[in-house]
Amino acid sequence: MSLPFTILLLLIFSTSPSYFISLAHSKIARLGISPRTLKNAPDGSIQKVDESDLKIFYFNQTLDHFTFTPNSYMTFQQRYAIDSKYWAGAKANTPILAFLGEESSLDSDLSGISFLRDNGPRLKALLVYIEHRYYGKTMPFGSAEEALKNASTLGYLNAAQALADYAAILLHVKEKYSTKHSPIIVIGGSYGGMLAAWFRLKYPHIALGALASSAPLLYFEDTRPKFGYYYIVTKVFKETSERCYNTIRKSWKEIDRVAAKPNGLLILGKKFKTCAPLNTNSNIKDFLDSVYAEAVQYNRGPSYWVTSICNAINTNPPNRKIDIVDRIFAGVVALIGNRTCYDTNMFAQPTNNNIAWRWQSCSEIVMPVGYDKEDTMFPIEPFNMTSFINDCESYYGVPPRPHWITSYFGIQDVKLILRRFGSNIIFSNGLSDPYSVGGVLEDISDTVVAIKTNGSHCQDIGLKSKEDPEWLVMQREKEIKIIDSWISTYQKDLRDLNISI
Repeated sequence: MSLPFTILLLLIFSTSPSYFISLAHSKIARLGISPRTLKNAPDGSIQKVDESDLKIFYFNQTLDHFTFTPNSYMTFQQRYAIDSKYWAGAKANTPILAFLGEESSLDSDLSGISFLRDNGPRLKALLVYIEHRYYGKTMPFGSAEEALKNASTLGYLNAAQALADYAAILLHVKEKYSTKHSPIIVIGGSYGGMLAAWFRLKYPHIALGALASSAPLLYFEDTRPKFGYYYIVTKVFKETSERCYNTIRKSWKEIDRVAAKPNGLLILGKKFKTCAPLNTNSNIKDFLDSVYAEAVQYNRGPSYWVTSICNAINTNPPNRKIDIVDRIFAGVVALIGNRTCYDTNMFAQPTNNNIAWRWQSCSEIVMPVGYDKEDTMFPIEPFNMTSFINDCESYYGVPPRPHWITSYFGIQDVKLILRRFGSNIIFSNGLSDPYSVGGVLEDISDTVVAIKTNGSHCQDIGLKSKEDPEWLVMQREKEIKIIDSWISTYQKDLRDLNISI
């Protein structure tokens, strides 16, 4: 298991699907607000959105906001969407809810996020959704092929540039809709949640407040959490079924044992009905790691994914003794469905989004996720920063900067720093989300607050359901009440200062 998942990208591969390289002893962490590869699993959190009220626009965006070289003045078309269905108009001074895109396309965000649509009527808000540079249809240099080509073009893909993009578009929207004094609330999930919190800190004159959902902004080398991502994956499986947990824990050696037999890889391939012959047993183990990790990260009801896996693993067919490998495969089928064959590389397809996130993970979003000794469901393999840096540098020709995020955003001592100059930020986390170990889980001040539940990744800003548990309903209500209080205070300030609306 030299390259387990940590949420999607098992392999660092080139833009050519026929060639890839592996980053030994490292993981490329994929965050994401909703499952990508398992979206067809039970209760997959993607739905068709009524686009009749949406207007799609393209903003002429600056390539480089921070230098004044000739190339920095190049521009590209950045996609964003506006929904004015619920907006009370500029004179009403009602807010703008702005969703800051993450490592995904605008289309995916529109179909997987409902927090803005759900609360737009209540706040009479203008809704804005912005696509992150280098994702979806927002490609500098004219095409994805050029934008994602190498470090020379990918170098403009980083968090600081993305935040400046959002600032430019939001100021443009305010001017376009004549909303000079409409307060802006930025909302984001996962990596986008980090962006939302950072945006409030870097651009407080633009954003009144931020809702940062499942934002692991403390999961960096200088702020590494005590327990890691896979500690929670293990914990959720063990709490769901100790028998299931023990079977998975034993399965890795059993897979190695079968693979070591004559024609062992052929046997494993038949047992797992792989679409292509196996080159190594790591293909199977990485695939299983991905299934377990994504099942926990997006574990939602009413048919909870981890429960579905464990029920299948624990079930004995009548009159048949089933071995460990067969049990494990039954868990895969329970989650993904009954297919003619299973693509063990399904979590590592070289899509444009994955290639872009690979660069971010190999430059500044360096999250030290590994298998630590507490992660007892998995063989131990701690994150090795030296190997990670060497591998990224050999691939891109430039080394990662694992300390830059904490230096630039100043989060080494988050309680002290945010207490001194932070305000109007909600950090929401579900403690069953593996990334919650890197989240802000305690209130910092009266206006920098933490809301934690037993939920999964970005569950609070995702799609509503009639089956939503009461705690989730209450969590969303608490969040919008806090946001409403920010807006009320802001509007009072306008009146007290005799500022004309």
